[in-house]
Order: sequence, then structure tokens, then C-alpha cells
Amino acid sequence: MTLRLYDSATRGIRDFVPVVPGQVSIYHCGLTVQSAPHVGHIRKEVVFDVLRRWLRHRGYGVTVVANVTDIDDKILTKSAEAGVPWFAHAYRFERELHDAYAALGCEPPTYEPRATGHVPEMIEMIKVLIERGHAYAAADDSGDVYFDVRSWPAYGSLSGQRIDDMEAAADADPRGKRDPRDFALWKGHKEGEPLTASWWTPWGRGRPGWHLECSAMAGKYLGDEFDIHGGGIDLRFPHHENELAQSTAAGQRFARYWMHNAWVTAAGEKMSKSLGNGALVSEVTQTYPPRAVRFYLAQPHYRSAIEFSDDSLAEATAALARIDGFVERAAELVPDADRAELPQTFAEAMDDDLSTPAAVAVLYDEVRDGNSALDAGDLEALAKHLSHVRAMLAVLGLDAEDPVWQRQRSADEDYRPVVDGLMAAVLASRDEARSRQDYAAADAVRDTLTSLGITLEDTPRGARWSLTRKG
Repeated sequence: MTLRLYDSATRGIRDFVPVVPGQVSIYHCGLTVQSAPHVGHIRKEVVFDVLRRWLRHRGYGVTVVANVTDIDDKILTKSAEAGVPWFAHAYRFERELHDAYAALGCEPPTYEPRATGHVPEMIEMIKVLIERGHAYAAADDSGDVYFDVRSWPAYGSLSGQRIDDMEAAADADPRGKRDPRDFALWKGHKEGEPLTASWWTPWGRGRPGWHLECSAMAGKYLGDEFDIHGGGIDLRFPHHENELAQSTAAGQRFARYWMHNAWVTAAGEKMSKSLGNGALVSEVTQTYPPRAVRFYLAQPHYRSAIEFSDDSLAEATAALARIDGFVERAAELVPDADRAELPQTFAEAMDDDLSTPAAVAVLYDEVRDGNSALDAGDLEALAKHLSHVRAMLAVLGLDAEDPVWQRQRSADEDYRPVVDGLMAAVLASRDEARSRQDYAAADAVRDTLTSLGITLEDTPRGARWSLTRKG
């Protein structure tokens, strides 16, 4: 089987061929750490975490670089409003980003560079672009430096636009520009801005433009050519378009493949900080199990939009509980079942542009067939289905026995004996009511537990309980 990925640059699915055989290099744009991450932000992290796990399963060594934008207009504005230094403001939300990674079981990047740590590389890149005739310092003594989009005939190729059809760039004052579409590589220091948020350059004090940051960091850690550049679809233009232009104009081959995940929407609109409709990861994971939130984000195809709703999260929670219920029941009967080869249909789905909807359908089929084998007492078939399910969950980052989920559960371990004892007493009272045929009392116990987010399942070996939600 050949892995095939949709390339946003060519607008088609292509066979994946890495720069270095057996190795995959990925750069995806991290967050501008101006505020707490919401579910829309973290979808990208889940998508690329699943991609990373799949590539690793296929035998590739994988290097992932994801930057942190810790200097930006919005960071300066919001930190001033909060009355704290800009760097303290950025660091606070960088930590919240890491908490969100961990909450949804995402492995940290191989390296996570900060923009403020790579100003020398950015200055060098600007010098190269000026020397090659693709950038210029503004003539108004502002200290701004711009990329000359008219100097690069391929500008617009990633997003499929003509320069004359584009709107003016909105990232700097237009007074010093040759063309309103020219974008800022460097922004001169302005009166009222913290002096600490500026660096000395041949063009005066200032700070980097957003697009330049990513090009400089990708080039430093992954070289002139790497495999995959990714991010949300909203970054394709202007951010990724500008990255591609300045990097290739500077002489780099840059990314071989461009992957963009679709938005998470709320009431039909893109979930965003500016619209104020973002569901914070820290809040959502207090209402629903973090594994279920990850399942909710991973199950749709990464190029399909997801509508955020409590109903969808509740469905994902219930579906994952059914899968977990099968794994727990099966593991009691065939505890030595290993994690076998993945079902071929699952692998084919993942190789087809990371088609997680088709892959999850295979997972559901294996759970269904496994339950049938369990009911029939066919332990050999049960072991096969259990090992397949475990292997698929591992690829999707949903294996409950993965250390990342075990660490999350460790904080509750001290209370587990107490909870188990209380539940045993409750279930004993329900059994007693059923034995005396007081089914109203038995149903009342079930209803009370359901209202508390606890699901009961009656099995030949007695009642089993599980949490269906948090909070």
C-alpha cells in the first residue's frame, strides 16, 4: 500500500514520497499565545498527532517542529490591557497550550521553537531577500521592511489567486509600501510599545512580522526542503502563501506537501477568539472525558468542517464508552490477547489521505463482531477482535492504557477504592430490589446513576458501571 495525501498546493491527492527515505519532517504552525486555546485551535494538534502516529506505525522516523508565536500585535495589545509584561502574558498562555496538548493526549513536538529566540535567523533571511531584489526597507524611515509581491511571479500559487484580485495586506501601515499587497517582514518600533519588544537591525529597532517567523524557524530546524507543512485552512492565505513566497524567493525548496485541516464551527461560523465563540479546551474537558473530546475531533475527516455541539460530544462520549466496554469485557476473558496487525481495511483507510471516518467504521465493525464472538463464547475470535481494536485505538491515540491517559487518571487513583466500595453497595441494593421483584426501586437506582453520568450495563457476570461524562 502507498500512503497518499491531499496536497493543498497542487489541489489533488499525491503519493507521499519523503525527502529522506524512511524519515518524515513536519512543520506545523503553532499558536499565537495571546489567550487560552479553544477546541478549534486544538483540532490541528489532534490531526497532526494522528498523522504522526500513523507515519510511525508505517515505519517512518518522524520529526515534528511546531512553533510558538510569542511576539505579535495582539500579544502587545492584550498584555497592555491586562497590565502585565508582554512576555509574561505570552508565557502564561504558552503553558495553557501545553496543558491542552496533554489533556487531549497529543505528544509534544520534537522541538517547539519560540519566535523570540530566532531573531538573528530572521534578520539574515531579510538580508538575503533584499539582496535578491525581493524585499525593501520602507522609504518613510519607519523601520518597516516589506516583501515585494510583484517581484515574485509565483505569488498566489498556493491559494490559487492572482495578485490583482487580492486585498491589501493588513499587517502594517501602507504608507511605506510599493504595493498595498506587500507584507511586512519586519515592523519598526512604534512610540508607546515596550522597548523590550524590539530588537536592533540594520533598518532600526523593531520586531519580526508573523510570516517571517515561521519561515526562519522551519528553515533552521528542517532545512531548505522538508516534507509536510500544515495548519488550519484559515492559514493558507495569507500566512502560508507568504511563507512560501519568502522562503522560495530566498532560495529554499521549502515544503513538498501542504496539509490544511478544516475549521471547527459554532452555529455555522468559524470558532475564533475574535468572534468570541470559542469553547476553551480547559472547560470542555471538565464537562466531557478528554479521550472523548479527542475522539470527537479525530473521527471526522481532517478536511471536513466540524460543528461544535454538546450533542456531538455526548455522542462521541457514548460511542467511546461502548468501545471501552467491549475492551474491558473481552480483556477479562482473553487477558493475553496481544495487539496484532491492524485490519487491512483500517490501514487502507488511513493510507487514503488519513481517512479517519472510514477507519473508525472499521473500528466499530470490529467491536460489533467482537461482541458477537463474546456472546458466542468464541474465545479465539474474541482475542483477534480485541487485539485489532486495541491496535486501532493506539493509532488514533485513544488507547486507554496509553501512559498519557494513565497519568491523567493517576490523580483519581487515591479515591478509586472508596468509589468502588460505594458503587458496590449501590449495585448490591439494586440487585436486592430486583431479587424481590421491586423493579421500580431497581429502575430508580439506575435512573439516579444515569443522572449523575454513570452508565450501567447488565452482563451475565453482573452489572458493570462506567462514567459517561465528567463534571
